This record gives sequence, C-alpha cells and structure tokens, in this order.
Amino acid sequence: MIPGHIASGKSVEIDPPRRLVHTWGWEPESGSSVAPGSTTVEYELIPNGSGTLLRFSHRNLPSPEAAASHAHGWDHYLERLPAVAAGGDPGVDPWIAGGIE
Repeated sequence: MIPGHIASGKSVEIDPPRRLVHTWGWEPESGSSVAPGSTTVEYELIPNGSGTLLRFSHRNLPSPEAAASHAHGWDHYLERLPAVAAGGDPGVDPWIAGGIE
C-alpha cells in the first residue's frame, strides 16, 4: 500500500459474499505504532436495492493519531472502490506514483 511499508494480519472470519474480518498492523520496519495483527478490520456487504452498501470499521487503533492516520488512508482507498467495483480502472494511485499526501 505504501512503498517501503509492510502491512500484515490474519483472516478471522470469512463469510462470502457478506462479510470479511481480518487483523491488521504494520511490520516493525515500517516505523508505525500499530503492531502486526493488533487491530481489526471488518467489511460487511449489505444488499441495497440494485446496489450494495459497504459497512466498514477499523477497531482497536492505539491512539487518536493512529486512528486519524488510518482514516485518511482508508478514505483515500475506499473512494477508489466504486470505479473498481463497476469494472473500471480508478487510474494511477497518486500515493504510489507521487508519494503520500
């Protein structure tokens, strides 16, 4: 996701096509206070008319600063999701191409 950083975790619950839960964290060399597997990310897909609602949460972040940083990252990547879900190309990721904002 971020050049030079490695995220890791394990799947905790898989209930296709409705729900995915996994642990999340950064490997120590990434320099983050969020240790590998120390937080939980949950995705729930809910039928909504002719579309699908994504209910998303990222829990157990160790500080308000870590929560804000991860919220910024999730906002960046989740806004690209509709293009991919519709079979399109979201374009070059500016964070990968030009560095993190």
